[in-house]
Amino acid sequence: MQSGTPPPEALADLSETLLRMGVEGAPFEDTLATFCTGLNAAGLSLMRAHITLRTNHPQFGSLAHRWVREEGTHMQSFPRRSSPGQEWVQSPLYALLAADADRLHLPLDQPEHLERFPFLEEMKDRGGTDYIVYKRFFSAPKESLAVDPNDPPQGCIMSLATDAVGGYSTEAFAAIDEVLPSLMLALKAAANHRMAGDIAATYLGGDAGARVLSGDILRGSVERIDAVICYFDLTGFTKLSERLTGEEIIELLNDYFGIAVDVVQEHGGNVLKFMGDGMLAIFNVAKTENASAAALDTTMALRQAMAEKSAEREAKELTTTGFTLALHRGEVLYGNIGGTSRLDFTVIGPAVNTTARLSGMCAHVDQNIVISANVARPMLDVRPELVSLGIYRLRGVAERQELFTLD
Repeated sequence: MQSGTPPPEALADLSETLLRMGVEGAPFEDTLATFCTGLNAAGLSLMRAHITLRTNHPQFGSLAHRWVREEGTHMQSFPRRSSPGQEWVQSPLYALLAADADRLHLPLDQPEHLERFPFLEEMKDRGGTDYIVYKRFFSAPKESLAVDPNDPPQGCIMSLATDAVGGYSTEAFAAIDEVLPSLMLALKAAANHRMAGDIAATYLGGDAGARVLSGDILRGSVERIDAVICYFDLTGFTKLSERLTGEEIIELLNDYFGIAVDVVQEHGGNVLKFMGDGMLAIFNVAKTENASAAALDTTMALRQAMAEKSAEREAKELTTTGFTLALHRGEVLYGNIGGTSRLDFTVIGPAVNTTARLSGMCAHVDQNIVISANVARPMLDVRPELVSLGIYRLRGVAERQELFTLD
C-alpha cells in the first residue's frame, strides 16, 4: 500500500497520548507500540521499528526494543563488551551515531545502501521499501552531532522500516517529525525511571533499591522484620593484599563476589552491602518462602560454586582464596540510618551483632561455615547435613549459643 496523508487531528491525538503515557510512567514497550500502531492508523504502513538505548547497568551496555507489525514488541539486552561486534559496526545505527546528522535515510531500492549495510537485505526480503534511522540525545545539542558509537551519550537511536509502495512520502516524513518529540519525551521519562531503578538495585540491592525509589528515604525510617542474616567473608585477605597488586586484588574480589551475589540472589536473598572482603545479605522471612531453607540452600550452593571457581583460577595459575560464612535468624531493624545528607539502607540490631560474632567463631571451631540454632534447629528433621558443634559463649552475647555447621 502507499503512504497516505495523515489527518492532522490523528497526529495531534497520538502526540497527546504519548505525552500522557510519559507522565503516567507507561512501560517502554507500550509507548513504542502506541507510537507505531498510531502512525499506521494514520496511514504510514510501518512494518518494523527498533529503538536502542544506552543503560547504566553494570552487566548490560544497551537495551533494544523492537516492534514488528505482526508480532508486537520484544526486548533484547546486549552485554557490555571490550570491543564492538561486527554486526554492530556494520549497522546503520552505528553509522548514524558517528555522523554529524540527526537522521539517515536509506531507500531499499538503491543497491549501494544494501551493499553498505548487509542487514538491509533482510528488510528488503521481507517486503520493505524504505528505511530511516533517527538519533536523539537526552541533553543539549553540541556543535557536532557525531559521537563515539561505542560510548554514546544518553538518548535513543531509532530505525523505522516501511513496506509502503514507493517508500516514505513527504507527508509520512512530516508525520513522523510531528510525533517524534512527544515519543522521545515519553521515552526519556521511561528511560530515566529505568536508569534510576538499575542504579538503585546495583548499589543498594533489589529490595532496598525499590524501597528507596518508592520514597522510603527518611532518616530513621526503619521497619522491624524477621530475617535470616548472612555474613560472608573471604579468608586471608590481609595477607593477599600485601603481596598482590591492586589490580589483582580487584580482579580476585570481583571473581569471588560475583559468585556470592549470584548465588544469594538466585535463592531469594538480598545483598545489602560489601565491607572490604566481606558481604552482608538477608533473607526476609515475610518475602522469601522458607527463608531458613533458602539460606541453607544458598550456603551449600555457594560452597560448591566457590570450590569450582578456585579450581578454575588455579588452572590459570591465579591466586585463590577460601571463605567463611555465618547464618543467624532474628528480628532486625531494616531501613535508613546515617547523616542528614548521606544515608545507608541496611540492617542493625542484636541479631546482626550475633551474626558477626558467629562469623568470628569460624576459626575457633575450625569450620568455615557456622550456623546458629535459630536457623538450624527447626530444620534438623529435614536437613541431615546439619551437624552440631556444641554450645559456646559468644563475646558480647548474653546467652550461650549452640552452633552448627554443614557436613
